Amino acid sequence: MHIDKTSRIPLYCQLMDILVSEIQTNMREEDQLPSEREICEKFNVSRATVRQAMQEMEQEGYIYRSHGKGTFVAPQKVNQELLKFYSFTEEMKKMGKNPSSIVLNFDIIDCGKKISKNLAIEENQKVYKIVRLRLADNKPMMIETTYLPYDRFPDITREELEKTAMYDVFTQRFAVKITSAKEKFQSVTTNMEEAKYLQVAKEIPSLKIERFTFENDHIIEYTVSIARGDKIEYCITLEK
Repeated sequence: MHIDKTSRIPLYCQLMDILVSEIQTNMREEDQLPSEREICEKFNVSRATVRQAMQEMEQEGYIYRSHGKGTFVAPQKVNQELLKFYSFTEEMKKMGKNPSSIVLNFDIIDCGKKISKNLAIEENQKVYKIVRLRLADNKPMMIETTYLPYDRFPDITREELEKTAMYDVFTQRFAVKITSAKEKFQSVTTNMEEAKYLQVAKEIPSLKIERFTFENDHIIEYTVSIARGDKIEYCITLEK
């Protein structure tokens, strides 16, 4: 591909199309792009043209720049379709990534008013409170705080959740048949503890996701997730 200087299409747009095509066909995540000088020489364009193309590509999430190191292909975002039930583990596998979890906290507690309402159970009943860091290819993606009714899932252990995906535990050990889930989304700023685990700067935008998972009419899971805004995006298709 080459740049046509007689075209009405701005040079930086043409250059951007060429570079994006190269990224999508011949490069992988974290691959380093040529320097601005090398791109200038290869396509016979000015440094200003290269910088404008790079700025647009960075804004659209194709690349990221590391001061003193260079420009790199940005990791692919997790693009989750919202019209069907999904799990983090299965979505990562579909993308060819290796999902894993670190259990940060595992407690059995007497639920208060808020959690009892969200799980539709009586106050002071025993529930699990499980905090997990979810990773893809060993990179932190989100923190999940999950509440489960103890009576529905007796004797789950921390070790079990460190080895087996939670929904696999549900279906394989407890014969759960998930019938639906409801999610609520909210933009939030990342607090200090979340930023530490997610390896991001404090107070950058993140996505708060509340999930209510149902087995027929019974809520069997209430989870609050804080997802990295630069790693995960959600989409929905609207049909007339």
